[in-house]
Amino acid sequence: MNQIDSATRAEPPLLLPPPFLRWFADKGWQPRAHQLELLSRVEGGESMLLIAPTGAGKTLAGFLPSLVSLTQRGKVPPGSAFTGIHTLYISPLKALAVDIERNLMKPVGDMGLPVRIENRTGDTPASKRQRQKLNPPDILLTTPEQVALLLANGEAERFFRDLKYVVLDELHSLVTSKRGHLLSLGLARLRRLAPKMQAIGLSATVADPMDLQRWLAPQRPGENNHAGLITVTGGARPEISILSTEERVPWAGHSAAYAISDIYKAIGGQKTTLLFVNTRSQAERVFQELWTINDDNLAIALHHGSLDVGQRRKVEAAMSENRLRAVVATSTLDLGIDWGDVDMVIHVGAPKGASRLAQRIGRANHRMDEPSRAILVPANRFEVMECQAALDANYIGAQDTPPVGKGALDVLAQHVLGMACAAPFDPLALYAEITSAAPYSYLTWETFERIVDFVATGGYALRSYERYAKIRKTPEGFWRVSNPMVAQQYRLNVGTIIESPMLNVRMVKHNARGALGRGGMPLGKVEEYFIEMLSPGDTFLFSGKVLRFEGIRESECLVSQGYKLDPKVPSYNGGKFPLSTYLASQVRKMLADPSRHATLPEQVRDWLSLQKDISMLPKEDELLIETFPRGSRHYMVIYAFEGRLAHQTLGMLLTRRLDRAGLKPLGFVATDYSLAVWGLDDMGEAFKAGSPRLADLFDEDMLGDDLEAWLNESFLLKRTFRNCAVIAGLIDQRHPGKEKSGRQVTVSADLIYDVLRSHEPDHILLEATRNDASTGLLEIERLGDMLTRIKGHITHRPLDRISPLAVPVMLEIGKVPVGGEAQDFLLAEAADELFEDVVRH
Repeated sequence: MNQIDSATRAEPPLLLPPPFLRWFADKGWQPRAHQLELLSRVEGGESMLLIAPTGAGKTLAGFLPSLVSLTQRGKVPPGSAFTGIHTLYISPLKALAVDIERNLMKPVGDMGLPVRIENRTGDTPASKRQRQKLNPPDILLTTPEQVALLLANGEAERFFRDLKYVVLDELHSLVTSKRGHLLSLGLARLRRLAPKMQAIGLSATVADPMDLQRWLAPQRPGENNHAGLITVTGGARPEISILSTEERVPWAGHSAAYAISDIYKAIGGQKTTLLFVNTRSQAERVFQELWTINDDNLAIALHHGSLDVGQRRKVEAAMSENRLRAVVATSTLDLGIDWGDVDMVIHVGAPKGASRLAQRIGRANHRMDEPSRAILVPANRFEVMECQAALDANYIGAQDTPPVGKGALDVLAQHVLGMACAAPFDPLALYAEITSAAPYSYLTWETFERIVDFVATGGYALRSYERYAKIRKTPEGFWRVSNPMVAQQYRLNVGTIIESPMLNVRMVKHNARGALGRGGMPLGKVEEYFIEMLSPGDTFLFSGKVLRFEGIRESECLVSQGYKLDPKVPSYNGGKFPLSTYLASQVRKMLADPSRHATLPEQVRDWLSLQKDISMLPKEDELLIETFPRGSRHYMVIYAFEGRLAHQTLGMLLTRRLDRAGLKPLGFVATDYSLAVWGLDDMGEAFKAGSPRLADLFDEDMLGDDLEAWLNESFLLKRTFRNCAVIAGLIDQRHPGKEKSGRQVTVSADLIYDVLRSHEPDHILLEATRNDASTGLLEIERLGDMLTRIKGHITHRPLDRISPLAVPVMLEIGKVPVGGEAQDFLLAEAADELFEDVVRH
């Protein structure tokens, strides 16, 4: 590995042609050492990974080999034989491809280079895309989905035969998703079409660079292939602070409404500020609250993925031209687009990951020799500690990017069909190609055969239906598409991005025979991620009512009036990033180490001191469990610090076990830091009597039969299957001239899921579904690691009243989703009431 100090300069070598030397001289610049080394090593035949901070000139470094090579090649004379593209640039965002084109065209124009650059995204007109196939540009800037489409075309071999370089921007944000899995398979095909092709990865700092180095290189049994690595060090350290405020920091909540005046004041002191939040609803709310107090009429805009593309492009253009004072944004602006002169980043709410914070801070001040400035605005007191942990991590350079992981099977099915659309394939050759992609290097021949059989027949239970027969075997043993319509459907449905569907909530009644009636009053819409966690009979809060979940019929959530006083599963704040394992461990360490409390605000220090007096602060490797009565209920609060998703799964499994033990649990609620379970019986007395023993209650075996039973009852697997079925091509969302509604897709998926569960439980798509659920929605591995870690380290504190640390999660119980200031008022009122309980003796 080469580490290069960003301050190092080298004399421009003879590698650079005269136009480049003149251009650098005219600008008063010199090429940076890492740019020259990357050029040298790529010209020496290596694929390379460049890890560098914002402002280090990553983009220019990535394109230098292409621009130099094209300059040396010269313009292709008119009338020459067909010449395919020279360089393929792939970005995770359409906007990033457009932005790179704009920024790259200027130096190319300044130097008069004989280079033609075009972009190709889903927004590119069909006529231009068709023309690009016939007359390719030298450099094509595109997205993973467009790469899949180009490779599935019969002309792919001709189009890519002259490909020399593939530049992959923001690689760290691509490789861990299904888009990254699809792209890794595309990269494997590109290597077959252009065997001398080299890959250049550009990335922010990551936890394990070797993951990305292997991803960039072909993998073969018995070999350890990986790209070379250049890491750029140095640059100015960012200036990060946690908001200092005279306002009272809430004990719970997610909106950070208490800080709006301070945020507005900070915006007024800068030319341009980027405000990052974690959810779209939070973005909408912060934007509205800023406009409410915008007495100076500052130009403040909003940017998130649900907005119309035209509106997003207007905001992006205004940002680039420095016409805005502030933009409130979600992760849509996380990546490396040059947004003009951003002076400061304000992060509203905890960042949930050290690497995510570093990425977002990097959007401010695209210059290495000047510090990026950021303010963190915690929404509650636990988030103050999380923000401090993220700030500390940033200063020591700690990273918590997730590992690349194994490639998804539904993505593999889509790719196999795409390769058949391009040309008949030899299964042995395609298997060797697929297993050269790092995420699929684990793939067995047996699993590959099952995938091919699925694409060919739909699987054993569906093989009698002609519409699932998408590929057929030729007499020579190759696989080809069944008919041209299959290829057309593939092109319309390619990709792995599935929008989160909404379900209508409808109130129904039981008829005289006990069956659910039709019709009923609609109550609104709720995202499926919440409903899929429920089992029939669970109660929850919606529209100010306690509702009993009856089931899902097509795209409707059927509910009846809930007559219990307490909802079993209250609505929770979903849709956020999960708390990273690294930050969770740092918060545990901070709680356990009184010497670190001195860095925290006085309000938080007092809170922790009160907790120590009333109960205790958990040790780093300890699971603290508190039990206490309140009203007519008994509560158990578990401080696991493993993130909302893992806690949600733990809550589902614990309530099953408590129910079996006869403790009558009514429900639970999860936050990123803790989990509260409540019931009719005194759980504390039961634990003291050893019935059940806490060690047994939290045994790892809960991830066996209990998990299996809950999954079979819940709708989570059915909804996850729907996404897998769409990605794998079993269900087409789009047809020529029309698109299936979410309702139609759901009906189709539900019917197929029920058939497969009954007749082919080992179907490859059911396996893909379980893999998805265990990693993305349930965090089974993380929960398993936690249960192992706390074995023999469980401490029970029976209390006579609520503790300070329990207040935040208790405020989530029974929280009615009331919008605007009313919600904050209700939360503050409830917090005051709970605080009085805490300090009352």
